[in-house]
Amino acid sequence: MTSTGDRPDAAGAGVPPTPDADDKDWTWVLQQPCAECGFDAELLERGQIAEVVRRTAVVWQEVLADPDVRRRPSPTVWSPLEYAAHCRDVYELFGARVRLMLHSADPQFANWDQDVTALEKRYWEGEPDVVASELTAWAESAAEIFDAVGDDEWVRTGRRSNGSIFTVETLGKYFVHDLVHHLHDVGRRR
Repeated sequence: MTSTGDRPDAAGAGVPPTPDADDKDWTWVLQQPCAECGFDAELLERGQIAEVVRRTAVVWQEVLADPDVRRRPSPTVWSPLEYAAHCRDVYELFGARVRLMLHSADPQFANWDQDVTALEKRYWEGEPDVVASELTAWAESAAEIFDAVGDDEWVRTGRRSNGSIFTVETLGKYFVHDLVHHLHDVGRRR
């Protein structure tokens, strides 16, 4: 990866090197296993989504308890703390998207730039215990939403601005892949 270097923020404090933006369209993980993390959407039943969401949150608690949680493996790769802060926001975002799908007809999701969010929220400065608490709360909220999906609601649709269309079920599987993949990024398994 290349770095954009240290950039001062509005307050003048240095920002760590920024990883290259991940602008890949990861929707392919719904059709084939991810060679990097091993996730296979075909093996995940919709009724297991909430359980896996909760399980990943437990593993993130273990990650956040590590004394080296702030250490980046290289200058332009997020630390486990930064990945956990990102996943905290992913739990929140996907919970909100599913709620929107359940209450609106074929909504279009607002764009979300994870890299801008990481800088705005200063992921690298987070307190591990605070991130752990927030991550647990958002994970449970998202899991409860998936627990409450009715049999006829799994096929409700929503879409991204790039045209990708999801059902509640496929969005749940896509969501779980993101969580599992980032645990893989920090050397953990769900």
